Amino acid sequence: MNRMLIPVVTLGGVFAAIAAFAEEPAPGRYAMQKTDSGIARLDTQTGEVSLCQEGNGEMVCRMAADERTAFELELDLLTKRLETLEKAVGEGQTALKPRLPTEEEIDQTMSIMERMMRSFMGIVKDLEREDKTPSGKTEEGPQKT
Repeated sequence: MNRMLIPVVTLGGVFAAIAAFAEEPAPGRYAMQKTDSGIARLDTQTGEVSLCQEGNGEMVCRMAADERTAFELELDLLTKRLETLEKAVGEGQTALKPRLPTEEEIDQTMSIMERMMRSFMGIVKDLEREDKTPSGKTEEGPQKT
């Protein structure tokens, strides 16, 4: 019985190996490249590069120097913005107060609106004059019998 089992197991292993080689591996999120000091890891989704080194039986990855500098600058900017917002909230400036228009701005706006309305009414009067017949009479409606 053992003699029959060995070829079946071997044949099953061969089919499994063929299936594994036939499938192309899907691209992963990280691409690795060996360097002199360890391994460079590229995150294909974000473009972030990390340098990985083995130490004490563990793989430790750190951001590349250029990315670390950019990260720290962004962190400093966000920290300053947060401090400014916290200070504004602490001083009671939770919302900007709207500035009301001055009397001069209101008068100017009303003057513009008045000119627009007068111009519009002039156009309406011109159209009413055009609708009248040349004799000055309006057209009569249908005769009733």
